Amino acid sequence: MSEIGEAIGTAAEGGLLAGAAQPSGKARKLGKDHSLLRPDACLNCGAVITDRHCGNCGQKAVVHRSIKAIGHDVLHGVLHLDGKIWRTLPLLFFKPGRLTRRYINGERTKFVSPMAMFLFSVFLMFAVFQALGITAPTDLDATDVEIGNVEIDDEVKISVTEARSQMQAELEKSRAQLAGLPAGNPDREDIAKTIAAQEALIERTAQADAIMEQAEEGTLEFSGTGIDWIDQGLIEKWKKNPGLMLYKLQTNFYKFSWALIPLSIPFVWSLFFWKRRFKAYDHAIFVTYSLGFMSLLFVGLSVLGRIGVPTQILVLAGIFAPPLHIYKQLKYTYDLTRHGAFWRTMALTNGIVFGILGIFLWLLLLLGAF
Repeated sequence: MSEIGEAIGTAAEGGLLAGAAQPSGKARKLGKDHSLLRPDACLNCGAVITDRHCGNCGQKAVVHRSIKAIGHDVLHGVLHLDGKIWRTLPLLFFKPGRLTRRYINGERTKFVSPMAMFLFSVFLMFAVFQALGITAPTDLDATDVEIGNVEIDDEVKISVTEARSQMQAELEKSRAQLAGLPAGNPDREDIAKTIAAQEALIERTAQADAIMEQAEEGTLEFSGTGIDWIDQGLIEKWKKNPGLMLYKLQTNFYKFSWALIPLSIPFVWSLFFWKRRFKAYDHAIFVTYSLGFMSLLFVGLSVLGRIGVPTQILVLAGIFAPPLHIYKQLKYTYDLTRHGAFWRTMALTNGIVFGILGIFLWLLLLLGAF
């Protein structure tokens, strides 16, 4: 029961913060309720009011003083329900590149801002996790975190194997396509970059598989980083109280998830640094909308898992949905060819899995040491 209460509180906090980042543009019509006031001058700045909003500071002309209106504000603050979110979500899920480009080009009032969407989605993710009981265990002792005899679900193994086979098939298809193009064809460069990205991703996957096998066999060892202050401050704390450290790790993830935005922007910039028409602002909007989608995706997968959807389907969705979404968002945000969007998708996915998330995890681990 306490977890459900915490979940509701978290969702409310997220909605209120999102509302602060994205004020609603919907105006209330003046009704017959005497508790609604529409003065001739703005109650906030004193300017003359000629419309439903003050032309000087933007405050609504109608000021409510009723319990019913407070209830409406609370409901709106928690759920953030207005016309913008229903226009934004379909585009975010199915046409993310068009949403990002339209927002960059200046269509702001129609859509929920990237930061508001990100804040709400992150807080919603943690609220759902708490409601479903997906939280860090707090009753661990030192013996529980020793590496060895890790059990990996057979369905997960099958799903990862299928994904690897499909990646290999796509690689062979790209190689055949490159071989069929004549020398000097302008598409050869993009296809060559696609092949390089595919090969790098397959190699990284093989390295991850080797680590998983070592963990399952109990042969994976970690003796420290060699940096005294990290080994003494961080690793020793994990050994002494792993339950507390897991709790701090989860809490810090909740508090510092925004750090994924500045960590991701340089990776996206590196894919377009020679294209001067794309600025850091474009990359920031792209990254923030993308992170908002990823959070909502994990919320959906968590709920589907709880209601009984097979693990294999969820794993496949978790593997293929993010790169597919990144591909569509890259292609239409930056007006790319299919091959240009594909190799950048592979490169960015590789950077996310083995770069951005790794740096972010180390940041959280270091924060947990203090």
